[in-house]
Amino acid sequence: MSAKAYHGSCHCQKVRFTANLDFSKGTGRCNCTFCTKVRNWSAQTTPDQFKLLTGEESLSDYSKSGIQNFKIGDQMAPYSNHHMFCKSCGVRLFSIGNIPEIGGDYVSISIPALDDVDFKEAMAAPLRYMNGKDDDWFHMPTFTAHL
Repeated sequence: MSAKAYHGSCHCQKVRFTANLDFSKGTGRCNCTFCTKVRNWSAQTTPDQFKLLTGEESLSDYSKSGIQNFKIGDQMAPYSNHHMFCKSCGVRLFSIGNIPEIGGDYVSISIPALDDVDFKEAMAAPLRYMNGKDDDWFHMPTFTAHL
């Protein structure tokens, strides 16, 4: 399977985006403190395969490091991660970051934010559990049922 263009948005439709995703490469769930609290289910792509269509002014950026206003495509420091959500409706849309162990710069798309996804296709994709809690990207976490 090859990458396919998907459209996504927040609940109030102020923020809209497109992302080219290849579900045959799998989807993921992470056990870091943020992803666990939001029950993250995502698919990753590269910054050049993501386009924000509308609503940049409606996006809010949460980063544990406190670094704000990251622009998509800028170079990031290793392990920095920015969780982007709509200021109006609160829907978490995507995360942007850099983890050298998984290939560097990435955009992690929240699958539930996709408007035209076939959930049967997404659920059939390989599911990878990531041990972000321990920054151990090579081994699955011991416990995954809560993710």
